[in-house]
Amino acid sequence: MAQKDIGNKVPLHTLKKTEDVMKFYDDWGKENKYDKDMSDWNYTGPKETSEVFNKYANDKEIKIYDAGCGTGLVGVELKRYGFKNFYGADLSQNLLDLVPNGLYHLLEKADLNKKINHEDNKFDAVMCVGTFTYAHVKPPALDEFIRITKNKGLICFTINEGIHEEYGFDKKLKELCDTNKCKKLEFFKSQYLASKEVNAWLGLYEVMK
Repeated sequence: MAQKDIGNKVPLHTLKKTEDVMKFYDDWGKENKYDKDMSDWNYTGPKETSEVFNKYANDKEIKIYDAGCGTGLVGVELKRYGFKNFYGADLSQNLLDLVPNGLYHLLEKADLNKKINHEDNKFDAVMCVGTFTYAHVKPPALDEFIRITKNKGLICFTINEGIHEEYGFDKKLKELCDTNKCKKLEFFKSQYLASKEVNAWLGLYEVMK
């Protein structure tokens, strides 16, 4: 999809600066408009990624870091499969304030383009859904996801198809696999936001250390 067409479908995708994205999300979170729009738009990212993740993660007790958790939509879906140990981070405090009480063990405001404030090998898995998109989190975040994930842990994410090559996610993922830092288990085109004609690649990789 051409950049000029995106603003009519998802205005967020026209933003260029982190501070503009943060303001947009803070406004979007008012009166829970974000969740209402996601429902109206039939946003399938959290459901699809959770379904794929569940095929590979058999232990329901694992610690899962939800990078760019927003209002907790991924946590809600994963809970349906019996997972329960969620740790969330997002750039927007307004969205974090809308996460259902008790769903996450920890919620923190964080810029995922910077070093993540957790020690090496802390988590069994990282989920990152809807965050690799225009003016959001860039490819180097994948290095941080690997750092905080244990050996043989899982990283499950979506990448907006419009930035997959433009931002260099294709090259980054190839580099990580070529250097044996992770191994591809799943990578396919998901529905994501089909109602807005916005698709995304859905990837699930095993961390190798």
